[in-house]
Amino acid sequence: MRNSTELQKTFTLMIVGITLALTLSPLSGLAQTDKDPALQEWVVPYEDSRPRDPMVAPDGRVWFVGQTADYISVLDPMTGDFEKYDLDEGAGPHNLVVDDEGMIWYSGNRATHIGMLDPTTGEITKYRMPNEAVRDPHTLIFDSQGDIWFTAQQANYIGKFFRDTGEIQLLESLKVEGSRRGNSSRPYGVVIDSQDRPWIALFNTNHIGTVNPETFELETYELPENARPRRLDITSDDIIWYGDYARGTLGRLDPTTGEVTEFELPNGSNSRPYGMAVDDSDRIWIVETGIEPNNFVGFDPMTEEFFSESQIESGGGTIRHMYFDPETNSVWFGADTNTVGVAKLPPRRNRAVSH
Repeated sequence: MRNSTELQKTFTLMIVGITLALTLSPLSGLAQTDKDPALQEWVVPYEDSRPRDPMVAPDGRVWFVGQTADYISVLDPMTGDFEKYDLDEGAGPHNLVVDDEGMIWYSGNRATHIGMLDPTTGEITKYRMPNEAVRDPHTLIFDSQGDIWFTAQQANYIGKFFRDTGEIQLLESLKVEGSRRGNSSRPYGVVIDSQDRPWIALFNTNHIGTVNPETFELETYELPENARPRRLDITSDDIIWYGDYARGTLGRLDPTTGEVTEFELPNGSNSRPYGMAVDDSDRIWIVETGIEPNNFVGFDPMTEEFFSESQIESGGGTIRHMYFDPETNSVWFGADTNTVGVAKLPPRRNRAVSH
């Protein structure tokens, strides 16, 4: 079920070019400035597999899925070695999350299930959707109790998976009338606030939704006309931030007032913002995927300014989802250029916001 590749070469991405190294760790020795991260990428040894959605495990290794090649893999950033776990053909894994025990949970986006991989045995346990119409589990996230909220984009559902029982609770999202993409509001990116409420980007609408965990009722917030939120994240004051994929802005939603403030990205309407992450200094990192190479951008909510831009040296293709690792002050990403990468962030500062 699993196999490993040895002596994989990594390449360190710098402004001046690409430097090859066999064992360089991205977590030490990379020089970043006071405002710009240092970037490094590794070529994934499984061709044309769309590696994506990396997450750091408790042991420091980095897990990710191969969406178009039906696998889960793990990178040891200290050695550059990869290990691969094959899934059933057609699983179409879209996203994964790693729990505190090191179990790997993934969304079987083309196979109507959430799966759990035990890395010590290679055993996979599948939890099928109770409604077969919910065919495409999409993005997973843990709440504070260790249960998993998830979206199902095309099926138009939001769900919650209870790990203790294996129960799955489902809620239909908004329906859209007259859309060329069908009536799904396309629930997409999801984050959890300090009250354990999920917040969901409804990508086929100009709305962001949230679900009351007690009543399981959906509430929506309207964004500017023609906005299309795709990924979102949250700062420590429970303010919701989103990338407007259609209009090229970074948006700020205050849930207490419903007020929306927008900031035009450096490349404007051409930017196609996609993957984003908030660090523990409340700085926002977002990727402009509409330009080549992709542009890794930093935004400071305190000054309300974009303060950093870095090119993805492999090109990026499209960087779809990112993960902030507080242990190393780094953001991890997967790229359509068949690479997994890390941005070692500038030094931390006091948070811009607080509870």
